[in-house]
Amino acid sequence: MKSLVKFFASVRLAITLLIIIIIASILGTLIPQQRSPEEYLARYGQLGNLFTRLQLTKLYHSSWYITLLFLFALNIIVCTLNRFSPKIQKAFRPNLESEAKNILALKLKENFKKNSSLSLTKEEMKKELASHHYRFKEEKRGNKILILARKRILGIFGADAVHLGLLIILCGGIASGLAGFRTDLVFLEGETFSLPQAEFKLRLDKFETEYYPDRSVKDWKSTLTVIEDNKSLLTRSIEVNHPLSYKGLVFYQSSYGWNWENAKLEIWVKKKNDPSFLKKFELQLGERVSLGDGETQISLLNFVPDFVINEKNEIQTRSSEPNNPAVFIEGWEKNEKIFSGWIFAKFPDFDRLHSAKEMDLSFELKSFHAGQYSVIQVAHDPGANLIWLGSAFLMVGLFLAFYWPTREIRFFLEESQGQTEIYMGGISSKSREAFQSEFEKILASIRRGK
Repeated sequence: MKSLVKFFASVRLAITLLIIIIIASILGTLIPQQRSPEEYLARYGQLGNLFTRLQLTKLYHSSWYITLLFLFALNIIVCTLNRFSPKIQKAFRPNLESEAKNILALKLKENFKKNSSLSLTKEEMKKELASHHYRFKEEKRGNKILILARKRILGIFGADAVHLGLLIILCGGIASGLAGFRTDLVFLEGETFSLPQAEFKLRLDKFETEYYPDRSVKDWKSTLTVIEDNKSLLTRSIEVNHPLSYKGLVFYQSSYGWNWENAKLEIWVKKKNDPSFLKKFELQLGERVSLGDGETQISLLNFVPDFVINEKNEIQTRSSEPNNPAVFIEGWEKNEKIFSGWIFAKFPDFDRLHSAKEMDLSFELKSFHAGQYSVIQVAHDPGANLIWLGSAFLMVGLFLAFYWPTREIRFFLEESQGQTEIYMGGISSKSREAFQSEFEKILASIRRGK
């Protein structure tokens, strides 16, 4: 049992676990978390499968990462308990120095005599120490008086407060890893979702995208309504870095896009030899419409918002933004296809139509419209409050450890022939120069007897 306690109290174990946790956390930051297997394959190739098997794609919810946090928490608990009892003894039941030689062994010390009685010297000293906010404990042994004066006693527990803060943070991380989740919801305007692990629904009332003058995205805003028991309880507009929190769930504005599959496209049909001929049609993909001559029909088969031809001579879109919109159309006479190809909204005079015979018709993509969808990330993080609480303890502990160190001044007073011999020594773990200055002021005052 002692060997097991010694193992978990080891500083070497703490350093080893901390290094592994840091390296793992760096990997979790570099590798996007909780994406689709297809995205990992596209991004990392065959390494994507390896990352998935090693649970690096859901690192903070993985069993091995949570085990590391648990072992580190256990190490902190054992280390703290091993050192806590002596600190309690030192803080609340300190031993007074009974040997003058031990005081003279301190780095900061002084030995002198005063021409006053033991009791008068003691009262003068206590008054001076109290003016510097010292608390003291004394013990009389015959013609000797032992005094221990201290202040900032809480500084003794600075490291323990840091350990407690780390422990609470680790508990928060374990709780989030075991019970937390994140998932993306894709909303169209007016759509309502039943949420996972929740007793309420969420509706997207409105989604809007704000742009800079150069048409780059400035902000996304989603107006969400919380519905519970068929009643609208809360309506809130969320945007990037301004989420909505409700009953332990947090809703973030994650992304957006266009529903191009259901886009409405306006096509103009003209005749090259008849400038007065113009027909306008508003179509969706898959629709077929007659041009009115009883024979010719056109249909729209595919729409690409950002047309590009890749190195394999394949048509694809560079993005979901409508930077170079194009639509693939086909023309029919009865059951015979007479032409097909791409027409472009921004380049109406350029097309890639292929026709089996000479054609008098020309086509323009005049406008296009598609409803936008909003991607809302819903997150449940049960350890978040624990992490904030642990961070507060951590900051308090660091303040106590580095800016509130305990100061001790030990006295050994001995009366002989109407005089009092004083042995005085000081200890401070940090801010030694400031403590030395205070020690010398107290020493000078005691010498003067004021």
